[in-house]
Amino acid sequence: MNIILKPFTWIIKGIIMFFRYFFEGIFYMFKIIGKGIQFIFKGIMLIPRTIGWLVIISIIDPIKHLFKVINLKLQKSGDDLKDVPDKIKKYLVEKYNSLDFVKNVQIQRELKRQVLLIDIDKEEKRSDTKVTFRYLAKNPDGKIISGTFITFSKADVHSFLVSEGYEVYEIKTSPTIEFFYGNRGKKGKYKNKDLVFFLTQLSTYIRSGIPLADSIKILSRQVGKDPNKKRLFQTIIYELTMGENFSAALSKQGNTFPKLLINMVKTSEMTGELTETLDDMADYYDAIERTRKQMITAMMYPAIIFLLSIAVLTFIMIYVIPQFVDIYSGAGIDIPTITRITISISIFMQKYVIFLFAGFIGFIVLFRYAYIKVKPFKSFIQWITMHIPVFGKIIIYNEVTMFTKTFSSLLKHNVHITESMEILSQVTNNEIFKMIIYDTIANLSKGESISASFKNNWAFPSVAYEMLVTGERTGQLPIMMEKVAIYYENEHKNIIGRMKAFIEPIVICFLAIVVGFILLSVVVPMFSLYEDLDI
Repeated sequence: MNIILKPFTWIIKGIIMFFRYFFEGIFYMFKIIGKGIQFIFKGIMLIPRTIGWLVIISIIDPIKHLFKVINLKLQKSGDDLKDVPDKIKKYLVEKYNSLDFVKNVQIQRELKRQVLLIDIDKEEKRSDTKVTFRYLAKNPDGKIISGTFITFSKADVHSFLVSEGYEVYEIKTSPTIEFFYGNRGKKGKYKNKDLVFFLTQLSTYIRSGIPLADSIKILSRQVGKDPNKKRLFQTIIYELTMGENFSAALSKQGNTFPKLLINMVKTSEMTGELTETLDDMADYYDAIERTRKQMITAMMYPAIIFLLSIAVLTFIMIYVIPQFVDIYSGAGIDIPTITRITISISIFMQKYVIFLFAGFIGFIVLFRYAYIKVKPFKSFIQWITMHIPVFGKIIIYNEVTMFTKTFSSLLKHNVHITESMEILSQVTNNEIFKMIIYDTIANLSKGESISASFKNNWAFPSVAYEMLVTGERTGQLPIMMEKVAIYYENEHKNIIGRMKAFIEPIVICFLAIVVGFILLSVVVPMFSLYEDLDI
C-alpha cells in the first residue's frame, strides 16, 4: 500500500513546489518592477530639484561676483585713505619749505653751520685721554644726522667724518654728554650669535677682494638703527684709518670682543691667514652658542615645572586650605596630626608670604653678588655643582669641550703654548679649571709637561687626559685636542638628553608626594565628619 501511495505523494509535493517557486518568481518580478518604477519616479522628481538648484546658482554667482567687486573697491578705497595722511603731510611740508621766510632761515642755518665748520680748528685742544664728542653732520645721502664719537680731540672727529664724506656742522662735548654717552655700548660683551654673523660676513667681504675698512663700513650699514653698534663699527673704522692693526682696533673696544678672538686675529695678521682665522672663529663661536642653547634648553623644563609647582602649592596653602579649616573648626571634630601640620604651614604662609617672597629675592640677589665678586664662594659653589650626580658631568663635559676646542684652535694658529694657557684662563669662567690652567703655566715655567697638571684630577676625565698625553708624545696635540672636543661635545649632548629623562620622573614624584600629602591632610578629617553625621 505504501509503495502505491509514494508516487502520488511525490507528484503532490512536486506540484506544491512548482506553484511555490512560481509565485515567488512572480513576487520577485513585481518587486523588481516596483523598484524600477520607484527609481524612475525619483529621477523624475530630481529634474525640478536640479532645475531649482541651477536657477539658485545662476542667481548666487552674479551676487557673489558683485560682492567681490564691491569688496575690492572698498579695499582699494581703504588703501587710498591710508595714504591720505602721508599725502597731506607731504603737501604741507612742501608748502612750508617753499615759504620765503623758511628759506631764509634755512640759508642762515647753513651759513651758521659753515661758520662752525670753519672755526673748528681754532678750538683744537687735544686731550690725554679719550673724550666723548657729539656731532651734527650731513651724511653722503644728504640726511642731517647726529651721533657720538670717542677720541682725543675735535679735529680727530672732524677729519674722520670729512674723510667719510660727511659735511660737519657741529662738534661738542660736555660733562652731560660724557655721562649719557661715554663708553655706552662697550660695557656689554658682543653676543656669540652676533659674533658669528660679524665674522662670517667680514670673511666673505675680504675674500671678495673688499678692503678691511670698507668691509667694516658695509657691516656698519647692516646693523640697522642700533646706535651702539654703529658707533662701535665707526670707532673700529677710525682706528683702522689711523694706522692701527685690526687686532689693536678690536682690543681698544674694551671688553666688547673676546680676548680669544683678539689674540687669534693678532696671530693671523702675522701669518697672513686672516680670512681662515675668521672662518674658524665663526665656527668656534657657533659651536659655543649651540652648546649654550642646549644648556638653557636642558634647564628650562625643570625650572618652569618647579616654579609652576611652587606657585600652585602657594595658592593652595594660602587660599584653599583656610576654607577647610573653617569647615573643620565649625564641625568640632578631632583634627589629625597630618592636618595640623598642613594648617600650621598654611597659617605661617598667610602671615609671612610677603617676607618669604622678599627673602627669596634677596637671597638670589646676594647669592649672585657673592658668586660674581667673591672668588672663594664661587669656587665652592662650582665645586659642589660639579659633584652633583648627572648635572656635575654636564658642567665638566662642557668645560672640557670648551677647553680642548679653544686649545686646539690656538695651537692650529701657531699661538705659543704659554700664551695659549693665559688666553684659556681668560676664556673660562670656571674657577676649578682656572686653577688647573694656572698650575699648567707654573709647570711649563719649570720645564714640565702640560699633562702633569691634569693627571689624576677629578675635574678632567681620564679619557681626555690620555689623549692629551698621546698628543704630547706624538706631536699631534692640536689634532688630539680637536678629537677630544668632538667626543665630549657628543657626550654633552647625550647626557643632556639623559638628564631630561632623569629630571621628569623626579619632578613628577616630588609633586605627587607634596600634593598627596596635602590631599591626605584634607581628606582624613572628612571621614570623622561623615561618621559624626551618620551617628
